[in-house]
Amino acid sequence: MKDSAAVPSDRSTEWEDLRQRHLKPRAERPASTAGGVHHVALLCSDVERTIHFYQDLLGFPLTALFENRDYKGSTHLFFDIGNGNSLAFFDFPGLGLGPYAEVLAGLHHLAISVSPETWEAARARLEEAGIAYDNRSGSSMYFSGPDGERLELLAEPLGRMYGDEVG
Repeated sequence: MKDSAAVPSDRSTEWEDLRQRHLKPRAERPASTAGGVHHVALLCSDVERTIHFYQDLLGFPLTALFENRDYKGSTHLFFDIGNGNSLAFFDFPGLGLGPYAEVLAGLHHLAISVSPETWEAARARLEEAGIAYDNRSGSSMYFSGPDGERLELLAEPLGRMYGDEVG
């Protein structure tokens, strides 16, 4: 792993070079071979607490709950996060899994697009529930889920971030 002190603080030249070599104008980009995110699967330690947090607090309806085919006795549950995308969870009872940790090539955070009105309502519900959040510029809010997973609600349409096109 690189020493963080060795990383230059101004990487604008490097980023411009990468953009010039790899980022094609929209009209020249081929269509993606992907159809979208079917689901992102995370781990949970308590199924009912997870349902309460994602369905009742954030407003993502529970759409399916069944036994995980790969681990007998494990629950596989899905929440609708819009546009045909799902957020899924597994519990793995008896495996003694540790708490969420940010690791190299691991999940840093999951950003979910919501309307500005939904963002404000979620912010109020998080505050009422005593859940700490970090409000960035009134359109981006970071907070932790029930098992420490880092989440972001972004009051921007899909394909945009801080007013800029990213998709």
